[in-house]
Amino acid sequence: MTTDLLPGRPGQPEAAATATTAVQAGPADEVNPPGRTVRPALLPAERGPEPRRSTSSVHATDLLALAGAALGSLALTTLLFVWVAPFDTVLGFVVVAYLLFLTVYGVLIGLDESAVAVRDKVAAVLVQSLAALLLCALVLVVGYTLWRGHAALGHLNFFVEDMSSTGPLQPLSDGGVVHAIIGTLEQIGISLAITVPLGLACAVFLNEVPGRYARFVRTIVEAMTALPSIVAGLFIYATVILILGLGKSGFAASLALGVMMLPIIIRAADVVIRLVPSSLREASYALGASQWRTVWTVVLPTSRSGLTTAVILGTARGIGETSPVLLTSGATAELNLNPLDGPQVSLPLATFQLVSSPQQTLIARGFGSAALLMALVLLLFIVARVIGGRGPGELTRNQRHRRVVASRRDADRIAARHAREKSWPVEAVPDAAVAAPAAAPAEVPADATAYGPADTPAHASAEAPADAPGTGRHAGPAAAE
Repeated sequence: MTTDLLPGRPGQPEAAATATTAVQAGPADEVNPPGRTVRPALLPAERGPEPRRSTSSVHATDLLALAGAALGSLALTTLLFVWVAPFDTVLGFVVVAYLLFLTVYGVLIGLDESAVAVRDKVAAVLVQSLAALLLCALVLVVGYTLWRGHAALGHLNFFVEDMSSTGPLQPLSDGGVVHAIIGTLEQIGISLAITVPLGLACAVFLNEVPGRYARFVRTIVEAMTALPSIVAGLFIYATVILILGLGKSGFAASLALGVMMLPIIIRAADVVIRLVPSSLREASYALGASQWRTVWTVVLPTSRSGLTTAVILGTARGIGETSPVLLTSGATAELNLNPLDGPQVSLPLATFQLVSSPQQTLIARGFGSAALLMALVLLLFIVARVIGGRGPGELTRNQRHRRVVASRRDADRIAARHAREKSWPVEAVPDAAVAAPAAAPAEVPADATAYGPADTPAHASAEAPADAPGTGRHAGPAAAE
């Protein structure tokens, strides 16, 4: 008979925490040795799988509260607008119903939750409803533009022809906006080629070279972010066209767009670079890297995605402008591939001119141009996500493949070198050289300076016989050999 102690359960008497277990002598002792602590049997209520806990933040009570608040707000607003006050505007009905919805929802949540939970859930509903409102506005704008321009977008000539030989009364099967597409791409490309290097260099200067001049430049940049587009167009028109005599061209329009894009890129890139942890810079400096090397290999790669977003923000500011292009480039219905000579139209300017016409065919072409402009902006955002979507130090698939191939080559080269070293012949070492221990250096007394040059141990060892053991000196011609 062997007694096994069983762990007690909370809330049970201590006497029930122990039990005696009969163990037969013999092989059973090996399975259940004496003094072993075993787990007690489960109660009937504990048998079966444990119920899964819900981690969702949305509960049935919240959904019922939302539905009740929505119905209650609609009923109260209808009662207010129909029976109480002579209101009849749709906008006022929506605003009053939304405010009543938030109030009723807070009251319903307060019946079961604390004040902190009520504030949290009301704030969450407010933020999510505003996000839904913005999404609806975006869908409305995009859908309306596509709906009005689908008649022109359905013709292939709309993408490959210009309007040089197309009149206002001709059908949609004639003419297109290829001249505006080429003009937009060339003008934005030239503007990016000018503003991206200047903007990133200025942002790096503002962060890496602090001082009074940097503060002055930052103030000017912040002021220029609110610069009206017509002012930028007038500045380029007065300096480049009137003073320098360049003439209206796509290049002048690119300069005007660059004046508006540059402050946006500098300001956004400045904020992004400022977010780079200072510990990364300090680690680079501790490894001996210079300041420009730290900026090139640490700061810029770390903030790559943010810098790409800064460039896209500047591009979105310049790609939709109309007045600077009209002032500096003029308007034309012909395709002009040379941005340095002659007027050149862009998609925003073409949209403005076509939509202003009373003819339905030209209006359809104008909405089709707006749809192409939105598609171009969407394409730029996709390219930005592809370029800047990776984290700092993250490699692409091709880069990882190249690293793996290079590692394999290095491993093969190291293995071949080890194989060659093993195949080299090993020189025989005499037994006497192996067996004879090296002579220990003579110890110099601490007061060696008290002796004369001829009495020091070092001098004495220098005058030791040539054949003295351990000196490695041999007299005679044999030593020279």
